Amino acid sequence: QVQLVESGGGLVQPGGSLRLNCAASVNVSDSAMYWYRQAPQKQRELVAGITRAGSTNYADSVKGRFTISRDDAKNTVYLQMNSLKPEDTAVYYCNAAPVYTDLVYWGQGTQVTVSS
Repeated sequence: QVQLVESGGGLVQPGGSLRLNCAASVNVSDSAMYWYRQAPQKQRELVAGITRAGSTNYADSVKGRFTISRDDAKNTVYLQMNSLKPEDTAVYYCNAAPVYTDLVYWGQGTQVTVSS
């Protein structure tokens, strides 16, 4: 059973920072890893991704503010979020797509609220 456990969410003021963590029960080096988010009454959207080779990609709305990274030794993926805006408020989900299966896996989500 693959498990992804997100942590690090919370309430932050506009302009602040948070770092989200995704602890995985799979080797993150064998997987493409992603962060998604879903705001109330909106569709889930891709925020950032990191390939097995370490290449990264970002949604236009977060480029220059968010950074995805991973620690292979800890099987953990991070999302560093800076200069947060109220429109970043959402539940953030970790997603794993291991190379050895067609299945994808989701974490339970962590709430990020940006408000003064």
